[in-house]
Amino acid sequence: MSTPFLWHNGRIKPWAEATVHVSTHALHYGSSVFEGERVYATPEGPAYFRLADHTRRLFESARVYEIEIGYSEQEIDEACLELIRANRMASAYVRPIVFRGAGGLGVLPRDGAPVDVAIMALEWGAYLGEAAEVGADVCVSSWNRPAPNTLPSWAKAGGNYLSSQLIGLEARRGGFDEGIALGHNGLLSEGAGENLFLVKRGKLLTPPSSAGILAGITRDTVVALAADLGIAVEERDLPREALYSADEVFMTGTAAEITPVRSVDRKNVGNGTPGPITRALRDAFFGLFDGRTPDRYGWLTHVNAVIPDRESQKTTIHGRTTQQQHATSEVSA
Repeated sequence: MSTPFLWHNGRIKPWAEATVHVSTHALHYGSSVFEGERVYATPEGPAYFRLADHTRRLFESARVYEIEIGYSEQEIDEACLELIRANRMASAYVRPIVFRGAGGLGVLPRDGAPVDVAIMALEWGAYLGEAAEVGADVCVSSWNRPAPNTLPSWAKAGGNYLSSQLIGLEARRGGFDEGIALGHNGLLSEGAGENLFLVKRGKLLTPPSSAGILAGITRDTVVALAADLGIAVEERDLPREALYSADEVFMTGTAAEITPVRSVDRKNVGNGTPGPITRALRDAFFGLFDGRTPDRYGWLTHVNAVIPDRESQKTTIHGRTTQQQHATSEVSA
């Protein structure tokens, strides 16, 4: 999986030239933060979905771990656009990553240790394959998500995904598409790489952001689209057995998009096919990219358009509108 070019430390370069040393701090201690973003083919050309929100979360994650990115949010946005143009891609899965580089083998990075920043773009279809259409078979994992005040779940950090690997590996060994984790309190948390929604009597239920979850951008999108469709949404603690009595279950994430769940622990969800609310939300979501759903929140950033100055740009995430206050500058190519 590669493309001709990627962006690394301020410039576009051939894929094979982006290398790091084996003493890289992130390799030994997981000191990286990253994002997963999608570019969709639209009638107006390739467009990023919620690019500004992803970039902002990248910077928020870096602040938690005291990693200085060395570029502005505007520069990272511009680099993401530049990379798609350089690779001439109509659609893509994009991975910006920031990590502590080679600078000694101590747990604490030495003063002056470098920070690397890279952006990769790949062709990548549905994360869970055909399950995205027919529904995924999932299990509840024996592995729990970390308790609060251990590993910060709101930060999208590389080390957090060791937990996801354990959950996913166990699920695959059992013949499932994906695993769902409980939190430290035995209540529902999230999938190995996805947020979780249940439908009960026409209402959407989802574990709260305090349940050891990554507060997902696609999760936030579903909440907004549900409001547009007149579907009530409730964030609340949910026991494991809620999965077995739900009318519908689906998972969300940038990679997974909106993936229906057809069975949990080999028990059918509903009649074992994607339900009407799941289908309606999928239609509204994918309609954003073919023009059927109006982009009323300004979620699309077209690759061949000039992005607005972040100083005056407003964006909506997690149900609130915030004013961006960032300097702008040009990316070196």
